[in-house]
Amino acid sequence: MKTSRGKTASLLKVLEISRALGASVDLESLLGLIVRRGMELLDSERATVFIYDKPANELYSRIAAGEGEIRAPADRGIAGATVLNNATINVPDAYADSRFNPEVDRKTGFRTRNILSLPLRDHEGELVGVLQVLNRRGGPFDDEDVWLGETLAAQAGVVLQRAILIDHYVRKQQMERDMGIAREIQQGLLPSRMPSIDGFDIAGFTSPADETGGDVFDFMQLDDGRWMVIVADASGHGIGPALVIAQTRAMLRAVCSLGVGLEQTLQTANDLLSDDLNDARFVTCFFGMLDGAESRIDYASAGHGPMLFYDARNDSFSQASATALPLGVMGGMKYDEVVHHSLQNGDFVVIATDGFFEAVNPAGEPFGLDRMMESLRRDRNLGASEMIANLHNAVAQFAVSPKQADDLTIVVIKRNN
Repeated sequence: MKTSRGKTASLLKVLEISRALGASVDLESLLGLIVRRGMELLDSERATVFIYDKPANELYSRIAAGEGEIRAPADRGIAGATVLNNATINVPDAYADSRFNPEVDRKTGFRTRNILSLPLRDHEGELVGVLQVLNRRGGPFDDEDVWLGETLAAQAGVVLQRAILIDHYVRKQQMERDMGIAREIQQGLLPSRMPSIDGFDIAGFTSPADETGGDVFDFMQLDDGRWMVIVADASGHGIGPALVIAQTRAMLRAVCSLGVGLEQTLQTANDLLSDDLNDARFVTCFFGMLDGAESRIDYASAGHGPMLFYDARNDSFSQASATALPLGVMGGMKYDEVVHHSLQNGDFVVIATDGFFEAVNPAGEPFGLDRMMESLRRDRNLGASEMIANLHNAVAQFAVSPKQADDLTIVVIKRNN
């Protein structure tokens, strides 16, 4: 045991360490400081700070002196017992304690002799982490070491919680900035203007459910005067599908520009995506060629549908289903079932992603195709962009929720005099 003079010196050292900890707001720097000063104060060979993730019930280290990153469930090992009991655990002989897991020693070649495991708490007493100090050089940790360790831990826990909150805020801000940039890039992939074709009124619209979406629409004029029309939907939401859909758009544009035809364009894109995507990802895609001179659209649908075709003479809709499997599901697929659809005055084609008709109200009732067709029929004498705007408003009012559940993308191609 230390003398009163020794205790005073140790306490002064703890106070000095506390001041140093309080001056650090960067999480990585603070963790390193806690580890180094803990080893110094308790004259030990190694130390680790585990951060407690309460929702996941997991302990993980961002730094360990002499070790790489260590992760473990919060109910295992000496650190887990510290979490469970929210109390200090002093282990004089690690290998004699059944809670100790020697696997880390076997992997690293390090030999753990004794352990002092200290809970790190915030100012409200809530657990935020665990400080483990290993192998006191003078033998097992004694009561004086426990007192010193707990005094240090009391200070470290408060500043650690502050640093974690700051780190989470900074990371969240950075993620929001990154997602904002990704959204700008994705928006930049959309057509800057709609195709200008005599006798046609064409409009497109997209609204992602998140910062970035997995839907896209696109137009590109070909050398023969026809226009490529794409409406595609990558499975899922967020940044992953956004990357996939950008890749898909680029592939379709590149292959189509070679003049190889509709069938070969889809087949080549499918083979390339099948090589790149894992089994859980795929892309539904409407791929068409609009011929203004012939008033006809030729298309194939890779898993996308239904498409809606309005016949002005009969004031009726017909629905068309997919003609083949989605892109990326399986290589070697043929996309040779091409549909040819002629358009007369007043006719229009609607290609939309499922976010429109699968939107649900608070009772769980879907918006459905009937409501969608009713809105479009009511606005059949309006311009294509107005038809889309009114349909979008109808879906939003039906769903009520301020949070859009799915990406919304639609193209309307209308034949006028």
